[in-house]
Parts: sequence; structure tokens; C-alpha cells
Amino acid sequence: MAIEGKNSSMRMYLVAGVMFMIAVLVVIKLTNIQWVDGPYYRQLAKDLTVKNFQIPSNKGNIYSSDGSLLATSIPEYTVRFDALAPKKEDFEEFVSPLADSLAILLQKPAGQILSELRRARASQNRYLLIARKLSYTEYMKIKGFPLFNKGTFRGGIITEQKTVREHPIGKIAERTIGYERKNADGSTNGKGIEYAFKKYLDGSNGHRMMQKIAKNQWKPISDVNELEPQDGYDIISTIDVYIQDIAHHALLKQLEYYQADHGCVVVMETKTGEVKAISNLGRDEDGTYYETQNYAVAESTEPGSTFKLLDLIALLDDKKVDTSQVYDTQGGIVKYYGKSVRDSHKGGYGKISLARGFELSSNTVLVQAVYDNYKNNPSEFVNRIDSYGLNKPLGLQFIGEGKPKIPQPGSKDWSGIALPWMAYGYGVSVTPLQTLAIYNAVANDGKMIKPFFVKEIKEWNKTVQKFDTEVINEKICSDEALKKVRAVLQNVVKKGTGSKLYSPNFSMAGKTGTVQMNYRDKSKLYYASSFVGYFPADEPKYSCIVVVHKPNVAAGYYGADVAGPVFKRIAQKIYTDAPSTNEVKQLDTKIPSQNKSYAKLYDLKTDENIMPNVKGMPVMDAIVLLENLGLKVKVIGKGKVKKQSIDKGQRFNKNQEITLELS
Repeated sequence: MAIEGKNSSMRMYLVAGVMFMIAVLVVIKLTNIQWVDGPYYRQLAKDLTVKNFQIPSNKGNIYSSDGSLLATSIPEYTVRFDALAPKKEDFEEFVSPLADSLAILLQKPAGQILSELRRARASQNRYLLIARKLSYTEYMKIKGFPLFNKGTFRGGIITEQKTVREHPIGKIAERTIGYERKNADGSTNGKGIEYAFKKYLDGSNGHRMMQKIAKNQWKPISDVNELEPQDGYDIISTIDVYIQDIAHHALLKQLEYYQADHGCVVVMETKTGEVKAISNLGRDEDGTYYETQNYAVAESTEPGSTFKLLDLIALLDDKKVDTSQVYDTQGGIVKYYGKSVRDSHKGGYGKISLARGFELSSNTVLVQAVYDNYKNNPSEFVNRIDSYGLNKPLGLQFIGEGKPKIPQPGSKDWSGIALPWMAYGYGVSVTPLQTLAIYNAVANDGKMIKPFFVKEIKEWNKTVQKFDTEVINEKICSDEALKKVRAVLQNVVKKGTGSKLYSPNFSMAGKTGTVQMNYRDKSKLYYASSFVGYFPADEPKYSCIVVVHKPNVAAGYYGADVAGPVFKRIAQKIYTDAPSTNEVKQLDTKIPSQNKSYAKLYDLKTDENIMPNVKGMPVMDAIVLLENLGLKVKVIGKGKVKKQSIDKGQRFNKNQEITLELS
């Protein structure tokens, strides 16, 4: 008995000891939670009930120089259906009218929609897709449909909203306007104005603390945002929509006729360097053309005969020869280091002057003139080209500019044939925009300026930053040389390779170009046709370049035939078909009724978050005004504003919702 009692006591002590150890461990764990892991768990609990919500900023718009909208952000809606949310009696009563309404809007059979809705109810689908990419107007219609008009919890409608970037003028100049895209890792990439000026367009997001309540709903902890969103600035481009439309369709027509691979056109204002139009069209597999690459900016290739302008400027300005100097075309073939330079005209042109050789685009004349005068000092010729900045990118306002190539004496790219090959546009590489800059300099009394695409960054009516004309070279040559060069360029159109473009009623000056591409591999050889110049020839207003790659040789491939008509069409449309556009200043004429209307709307804008009076305003004007102020607008009814949920003079917060009742 004593042993049994002793054993019992031992078990009690053992149990007590174990209990004590457990208690000690619990105390240690509680202490650890309280003082060591406490901050972590407290933060975790807070994160589950309190969250910092981002308030997105409104992205800025991109406008043309004439005020047309080129890129803007608009809301896009996706609507889904929670088939279990409505009560049985509501579902049965309204499902058929809902299907009928959706059928009209979505252009689908009502029976098919009704079957999908009932099947979703039977399978307990709480996320049935109804429609994607709905506009604001379409979304408002769906919200008013039977059953859906009962809201999320009673009607089952689920709405997802996102902001998408739209180009109101369509695909025209799409590649230059550009885009910004988000990668999977959160980084971004893009092209054109949109991406180059993203830091101005994007603005900065705000945020506010919100607390979780029932059914996964969140409410603000306070009425004031912790950080207000700052909307993006607007970008004013140099593009003129009227000229852009002309250039786009003139290029498209020619590409389709010649079944070309791709092409580009740029129209630039001579005095300022503002790019008024730029179109880059590439051919898809099905034969349609669309903007994929910015060929005018990015594609650096051998220019061919359009490069001969540099020959003429150098020879005249260095006083090596005059335009009257006579050269023998030697039957249309001259040889250097065993390599032949040929004229496109079989048999050559006999003995002709330098000016006439340029007008007829004689390779043999220009190559002889350059080689004979610079062979002992090729650096003299190359340095002149470098002085124009053609040995480096222009430094445009957005990324993606192609790199030029100008062989330098003494480098690995230099050889005996480098100089004669340069003279007729081979062995060198430049972009269409770089070529245009040189021709524009001739039109601009010798002043070479940088092409640019954005002239102003604005916040409402306030200028944030302005971009002015930037000079690359104050004077590319003497006035004497310039006068002779301009005369020869005009004669190219009057009686040279561009004579098919001549019109006695309208003067143009320029140079044709026809270059063989991929000539080292005959199986891949094709032609690139170009025309570059300015108009009117006597008082240049615009310069323009057209380049077309890989035209169907059966239809033609010479620059005057393929690219020239695009140039002529643009010039005629701007000045002949629409002479009123000559007086651009007329656009500044003030119209009293418009000014009064604009002033009335602008006076309503407030920077102090004070609600304006929008009663009596057309609903679209009210929506534009209030959304620009950072409010979320809900509309009930049709017509003009009869009642506003936030009274005039009352203070409001960004992203606060306001309801407008219409009459």
C-alpha cells in the first residue's frame, strides 16, 4: 500500500511538473508574441482591416497644333452577372425582360442570352460575363435594364471599370503619337510622344486609408485623402490634322498601287522645324497597310541620289567648280578600283554641265566631280558632311532614332571606293528625317534646324514648358552657293528627272532618288524610291520627303514615278485645292459667341475644391467639367442638369461621387 501511495504521489508530481512546464511555455510564448512578434501580428491585423487605396490620376491628353484631340483616356466597362444575388421571385420576374434588353444592345439573340442567364443560375455561377469594352453610354443603359437596375446585391450586376487610351483620329500618325505599355514585372515600355513624355502625361497617383466593413466593402477612414492625385499635363504637338490626313492618304494610295512593302512621308514647316505631318505605313500579310514602325525616324539606309545635294553644296561652296563645268559621262560608265558606276540612262548623256548632270541625276557626272576635287583630301568633303551633324542622330524628342553612318577617312570603313560611292549615295546611311533636314536648310536660307514634334506642355491654360526652334547649323553654305543650288533644285522639277511633276501653276523644288537595296545579295535586291524637296519654290513654306521601299518593279520603281506623285499631291492639296489654308492667321480670328461660351465654362473651374453650379448645363458639358475637377459623376435621367447632389459652394474631395439628376 505504501509503494502504491508513493507511485501515486510520483504521478501527481509528474503531472504537476508537466503542467508547470506547459504554463511556463505559454507564458514565454505570450511574452514573445507581445514583445517580439507583437508588432508583426498587430500590423497583420491592421492590414486585414485597414488598407491604403491608390487614387489614380487622370492622364493628360495629346493635342494637334490646331487643337484636335490625338490621344485621350476614356473609361471602358466590363459587366458581369452574379446569378445567385437576386431573389428567386425577382429572377423569374425580370430575367426575360433583361434578356430582351441585352439582345437589343449587344445584337445577340434574346433566346441565347436567356439560356445563358438561366444556366448561370442553375450552375451557381457568380461571375457570368455579359459584355466587355462598353462605353459610358452603353454602361449606363445596362445599369437601367430590368433586374440590373436593382443594383449589385439585389440585381447581381457586377461592374469593372478601367481606363483605356484612345486615338480619336484613328490610325493616322498612330506610331508617332505612340503608346505606353506595362510589362509583367511592372516596368513600362513604349514609343513615340506618349512614352517620351510619360512623366508629364502620367501625373502622380494619390492614396487614402480605408477600413474594411461587411461583405468585402471598404469605406474611407477620414474625409480627407492622405495624398491628393495630381493629374497629368496635356501635350500640344506640332501635328496639323488637315495636313496629316492629306499626307497619310496620299502615301497610302501610292503604296497600294505599287504594292510596296512600306513607306513614309514627313511634312515639315520650313522656318520652324515643326513636323506638321508624319505617316509610316507597312504592309501586312493580307495586303493592308498600317503603322508599325516609325520608318521616317528609325530607318537608316543608303539614300541614293538624294545625297547628291551634299555634293553640289560642297563643290560650289568650296569653289572647286561651278555649275557650268562640263563633264563627259563616258557612255554612262566610269570605273574606280575595278568597280563600275553607271548612269540609269543606258549610254549616258554625252557631255553635259554639272548643273544638268544634277538635274538628270547622272551618277557619272557627280561622282567624277567629287572624286576629281576631293581625292587628295577626302577629309575636306567628309568634314563638311559632319559639320551638318549627319554623322550622329539629330537628337529628337523621343527615343528610337536610327543611327547614321558616314565613313571617316582612316577608319576600317574607308577604302579607295568610299569617296566615289558616297558621291552618289552609297556606302553611307541616313534616316529620311536627316535627309529632310538638309533640304529644309536649303529652303530656309541655309539655316539648318532640328525637326521637332512637341511644342508645348500645358496644365489647362497654363504653359508648363515650351519648345522652340533649335538650330543645328546657322549657315550650311554661302548665299552665292545657296542661290545656285536652289535654282538647280527647281530645274529638277521643271526639266529634269522630276519633270512629270511640273505644273506651271504651282512651283516645287526637289530631288528624285532611286537606290538599290540589298545589292550585295542579288536574290534579295529591291529598290527604294524617294523624292525630297520644298514648296513653293520661290518662298518655301514646307519641306517634304517621301520614301517608298520595295515597289513592284512591274509597275515602276523610279523616284519620280513612285514617290514624286505623293509629294505633288500633298503640295497641291495644301495650296491649290484649299487656298484658304495659306492664311493660317485666320484661325486666330475670335468668335464672340465661342469666347463667351468658353469663358462661362472656364469661370466654373475652381482650384479650391469648391463645387460650381452646373444646374441648367447640358449633361456632357457638366460631366467634362466635373470629371476634370476629379469627381466621379453619376447621371440619372436625360437632358439638362436639374439637380446636383453636392450643392454649389460646398467643398468636395477628389474622387468623391456626385449625382446629377436631369430633366
